[in-house]
Amino acid sequence: MIGRDAELRQLRGLLADAVGGRGGALLIHGTAGLGKSALLRTVGAEGTEGGFKVLSAAGVETELWLPFAALQLLLQPAADGIGKLPSPHRTALVDAFSATQTEPHIFRVALAVLELLADEADRQPLLLLVDDLQWIDSSSRDVLRFVARRTRDLPVLIVAASRAPDSYAPSGQDLHLQPLGRSAAAELLDAGAPDLSAPLRALILERAAGNPLALVELPKTVQDSAPQLDDLPLTQRLEDAFAARTDSASPECRTLLLALAAEPNAPLNRLLEVSSRLAGTTVSLDAVQEAVDAGLVGLVGRSLEFRHPLMRSAIYTRATVADRLATHHAIAGAMADTPERRLLHLAAATLGPDEELAAKLERFADTALARGKVASAVPALRQAAELVQDPRRRTEILVRAVESASEINDRVHTQLLLDRADMSELGPLERSRLMVVSDKAAFEPDEPHRRIEDMVTTAAGAFDAGGVQVAENLLWRAAARCFFQDGDARVRALAAAELDRWNPDPDAPVVLTVRAYTEPFRYGAEVIARLHSLRPDRLDGRIMHFLGSGAMVLGDATLAARYLSLAATVWRSQGRLGLLARSLAGSWPRVYLGQLDRAREESGEGLALAEETGEWIVWLGVKATGSLVAALRGETEDAERMLGELRAHRLFPGMPFAAVMAQQVEGLLALFDGRAAEAYDALARAFDPADPHYHSVSRWLLAPDLADAAVAAGTVQRARELLDGLPELAARLPSEMMVVAHVYTKAVLAPDDRAEEHYTAALTALPAGWALARARLHLHHGRRLRRQRHNVDARNPLRSARDEFDRVGARPWAEMAREQLRAAGESSGRRHANTSDRLSAQEMQIAVLASRGLSNREIGQRLFISHRTVGAHLYRIYPRLGITSRGKLAAALAALQDGHPPSESSGADAD
Repeated sequence: MIGRDAELRQLRGLLADAVGGRGGALLIHGTAGLGKSALLRTVGAEGTEGGFKVLSAAGVETELWLPFAALQLLLQPAADGIGKLPSPHRTALVDAFSATQTEPHIFRVALAVLELLADEADRQPLLLLVDDLQWIDSSSRDVLRFVARRTRDLPVLIVAASRAPDSYAPSGQDLHLQPLGRSAAAELLDAGAPDLSAPLRALILERAAGNPLALVELPKTVQDSAPQLDDLPLTQRLEDAFAARTDSASPECRTLLLALAAEPNAPLNRLLEVSSRLAGTTVSLDAVQEAVDAGLVGLVGRSLEFRHPLMRSAIYTRATVADRLATHHAIAGAMADTPERRLLHLAAATLGPDEELAAKLERFADTALARGKVASAVPALRQAAELVQDPRRRTEILVRAVESASEINDRVHTQLLLDRADMSELGPLERSRLMVVSDKAAFEPDEPHRRIEDMVTTAAGAFDAGGVQVAENLLWRAAARCFFQDGDARVRALAAAELDRWNPDPDAPVVLTVRAYTEPFRYGAEVIARLHSLRPDRLDGRIMHFLGSGAMVLGDATLAARYLSLAATVWRSQGRLGLLARSLAGSWPRVYLGQLDRAREESGEGLALAEETGEWIVWLGVKATGSLVAALRGETEDAERMLGELRAHRLFPGMPFAAVMAQQVEGLLALFDGRAAEAYDALARAFDPADPHYHSVSRWLLAPDLADAAVAAGTVQRARELLDGLPELAARLPSEMMVVAHVYTKAVLAPDDRAEEHYTAALTALPAGWALARARLHLHHGRRLRRQRHNVDARNPLRSARDEFDRVGARPWAEMAREQLRAAGESSGRRHANTSDRLSAQEMQIAVLASRGLSNREIGQRLFISHRTVGAHLYRIYPRLGITSRGKLAAALAALQDGHPPSESSGADAD
């Protein structure tokens, strides 16, 4: 490890942290030969000496498409613990690793692995080493990524190595391995090859360019001259050097090495069986010993392992095509017990089209899909597509493969498969299906109106071809873009007209949602009426989400929060984290219902899940919600930080739905800071159709803020003119948002001689659940009465405002109410800290669930964290609430919710 002192210090620091119960994850990345594998071996040896249990696995290209292959290999030393897990976790892992059982959802498997590792780590710290992450199958990568995000409170360290940066390291901890400096390179070369002539030594140093593997391997291939040291790329030169080391090996040894290169994770007895069949003679352990003595492989347990991944690729690529095909065919013959691997090797043993094998692969995929093993179907369909000759048939199979990859949220392979599809061979139905998948795989923000029009036109073709379901799916996605990207009147009308052409059921959830998204001021009244009259199946997450999102874009916060909460419950129980993230967008309407604590919790969880699952449109929404909540709670620095992160996201410029929310936060921060004119200008921009922060529907959520800023800045008349069209629109779309915008601004901006009647009317007309708007009206009413020197009359509304703002945690407005009360002659006590002042959003979730009697395991399953992490959080929560045990949580939370500090009675309850 010459020249790697800094890297080893970082790794040793992480080992020490993990021993102390502060786990983490590190990604080491750099080009081939820089020493990533050597660092993993070194940290593995030091971990073993330090008392860690070490689990390791490495990716290989042949297993890239085999679901959970790397994970199963990684967990082998801990497999005994699977049987001790609670039933749901045990079943998830058994099913995932079974060839016959139904495949569980990826995040059920991930949570089961987390619990398995947490239990193992309770007995002994764990070190997970994963080499060649770029070749790990996507299912295993997703599980590793899930676990890596949740090791902070566990004695678990994950160290992975990859040739390129990867989203694997969620904490941002990565180690970009660089070539060795010249002095370290010279020291390493001299340590391994001290007798080189000066010219050859200089040439190797130049050609190796600080690559440690080259410095070790290149001297073995040359003597006093360097004909091999040509100008080939370094990786190819290293592969040639490795391959050359097999030239003197026996035929049996070379056959064994090629079989190992084709199936790196095969057990030794099977390798010897295959090699003997290929060699036509018995290949014994002597061949194994020959390969070990030559430094080509090592024996790990009962399996052989190449000393370096380049050794495997060198041996494989140097073999003749005939030898490679024969090897795959022999391996396929030895794998009757694993049909998935058998078929993949048969495909690798085939040159050119093979319709019979393609049909077998399709039948295998059909069986896998029928069992719910979607991840297993993807590689079979991919291989089948490569084996058929007819271009249209190939594209049809690829469409199925793309849809399957998309279903398991494998965005990388979805895009790879999309790139292989020949669009010219697509019929209207296939084109529509692929457009749905491409929309899920990569939401491109460019040319939104053209994209919406293309989606509507394609949906029409699918509907006419009989593909009603895919047409509805695509049209819904086009309609969603009308909201997210604020489509113009033409494309909104186009999408709505296409739906009308289908003569749909007016009560169908997808129909209500499309109409809400596309033309809310045309269909809004009808949609709201139907939303209120429906009695849908509360256990159907898809329907609940459709109805909740439709209500949300119309501005009916009460219905939106209710439906999206039901959808979230369904997705949570099923472990579908991407869909759960979408439904947690219901945190946005909760803000307007005065549920700031819950909005903070849900937006925080939604943000983490959106990052984890790649739901970047959701990420924009919940990040904006989090910033808005922080602003309303008086947490200015947090609000500004999140606002900056929101604006910096690559998708932000093309997403007016997020831009208008960002502008609302800007305006409120300025208003709370006393910069009234700046606040008014910021909020007024959201009402300018030429401004990028304009949104034709969501801007009306900012109308109360605009009125507040206008009164403070003395721009009331300008605000009246800006809101001139509001009454007519509110009549056409009688949602809660529009009712509040209309009656609130009418009262706040009213002339003095009409103000009282408008305040009275507004307080009567406000939706029952809009607590913040009601408190803000009381504040304005009291402030106006005080300006008119009616101090005694002002105290009641100001007192109501103060108490409501205190209850929901809206500190800036609460302080305004207190100042006004003091000016009206009434002192006002300081507000007691409430629960959310003492606890983070996730701690608040854990405390509430624990107070309801849920066990740590039940809480962990609900929040997708380890039960031991739940326990660690609880022991940090107790002292912050002034208690010592779980049994006192309910009383402590209730006291804080009522605005009273908790008191700890003597004694302690047993946990």
